[in-house]
Amino acid sequence: MAEAGNIILVGFMASGKSHVGRILSQRTGMPLVDADSVIVERAGKSIDQIFADDGEAAFRRLEREIISELCRGAGQIISGGGGAFVEADNRDAMLKGGTVFCLQARPETIYQRLKADDKSGQAVRPLLAGPDPLGRIRELLEQRAEAYGRAHHCIDTDGLTPEEVAERVWATFCPEGG
Repeated sequence: MAEAGNIILVGFMASGKSHVGRILSQRTGMPLVDADSVIVERAGKSIDQIFADDGEAAFRRLEREIISELCRGAGQIISGGGGAFVEADNRDAMLKGGTVFCLQARPETIYQRLKADDKSGQAVRPLLAGPDPLGRIRELLEQRAEAYGRAHHCIDTDGLTPEEVAERVWATFCPEGG
């Protein structure tokens, strides 16, 4: 295993960060820390409620604090929120705090995953609210492409199972097979 390094998973919502993180944690014994879960715990309310009550700027401030704290740790798998890596301070902390893997997928794949995860079948998340969520996904992916491209490694998750993505992450992080 890499010396006390963190595996940091970034990418758009529904790219597989949490699922792949859980698989990696089970296989490696490294603890998984989901930044969004820490934000919810610390704020005492859901991310949707933070956006509604306090706005995106307040959410991003809390996200910066938590990402900075998490990246100072070691030997863990960190799953960052979909927009976390876009913010320069978060990106710098992540790139210094471990090996960053950006999980990517086509807009249509992301949309289908979101619909499958959403009990209402609408794929509604705070940043996708509106008449054309697929169009909004395309727009956000385009806006974030440069930032996502700065990850140490990018993995296209289209056509791969979460287990296969986890295997690729681990093989890259620990090429000697640790």
